[in-house]
Amino acid sequence: MSTPIDISEDGGVRYLHFGSEWIQGAMRIRRPYALELAYTREMMAGLLLHDTDEWPRTALVIGLGAASLTRFIHRHCPRTHMQVVEIEPRVVAAARQFFKLPDEDERLAIHVGDGVRYVTETNRKFDLILVDGFDRNARAGGLDTAPFYAAARSCLSERGLMSVNLFGRSRGFRASVERIITAFEDRAIAFPSCDSGNVVALAVQGDRIELPLAELRDRAHKLKELTELDLRQTVTRLEQAGSLPGGRLIL
Repeated sequence: MSTPIDISEDGGVRYLHFGSEWIQGAMRIRRPYALELAYTREMMAGLLLHDTDEWPRTALVIGLGAASLTRFIHRHCPRTHMQVVEIEPRVVAAARQFFKLPDEDERLAIHVGDGVRYVTETNRKFDLILVDGFDRNARAGGLDTAPFYAAARSCLSERGLMSVNLFGRSRGFRASVERIITAFEDRAIAFPSCDSGNVVALAVQGDRIELPLAELRDRAHKLKELTELDLRQTVTRLEQAGSLPGGRLIL
């Protein structure tokens, strides 16, 4: 049975649903390039860890949804070449019709297919991999397995980073984090749960990352000035949750 694709609007925000109450994506109609949902903002927290003038040069987005991450990267990371993989062609069609999905060009390619199969078979390397794929029942399926995370890591460049959206209120949340930590040999961190129940996990490889809290805050301030993406509260939440030992982010 095919998944229903539903569109709703409320308070100037357009939402994508897969035949249930779960929100699969959102866009504020007057600010289409902003990241409306808190978890999508936190999925871009990797920008705090690198010089955004040079990173990321390549990005892989698994799970198009309402194209929030795709629109943001295409607008605010002009040097980034992006590959999007979406399993459901009707989601791509809905994103084009209702959510201002940018046209494919030399910087954006869209592939309709399975994200697990893509990372298993591709020979490409990416600086940034964003994983945000769920079905109508908020299940990630093969995108939340040890083999997938291992394959995704093999697709990362030397300074690569993976960001994954997880549902913090689901029974499998902590098991998901453990799978990521294992695949990346402890070089991963899970952000405190958003109000929506979503949890974002970041995992890295390459040189050790060690950033003082003051520098994280400074980078968050500069990022907001450049892109309007405000991650200052995310840094504060990490501090309050005890995720910055000695006042430093260590990955």
